[in-house]
Amino acid sequence: MDCLDSSGDVFILGATNRPDLLDPALLRPGRFDKMLYIGPCQDEDSKLKVLKALSRKFVLEDVILEDIVKMLPSEVTGATVYAICSSAWLFAARELIRDKKVNADTKVVVQMKHFEQAVSETT
Repeated sequence: MDCLDSSGDVFILGATNRPDLLDPALLRPGRFDKMLYIGPCQDEDSKLKVLKALSRKFVLEDVILEDIVKMLPSEVTGATVYAICSSAWLFAARELIRDKKVNADTKVVVQMKHFEQAVSETT
């Protein structure tokens, strides 16, 4: 970062779940001089936004995201919601493999039952 000059438009963003371990030199002005704490999702609207963002590329069938949000704990982190989405997709993929329904054109379709299973195993 020291070699960057002001002629370029460069923005550097860092993220950590352990800010206590950051080298103080990184927090001096001109480096990572701003810290923003993002805590767990506490309201249904923020949980829904995170869930929508994480499942936007999924092929969903009979899934009502609002119902999934209601199954989540009162405070949930983005990492936990990510784990739930990832697990749901994996459950759907494993089901296809188990049922021998896989070919070159197969798409993994995530259903409500996959999310329910993921929520029960993750939370």
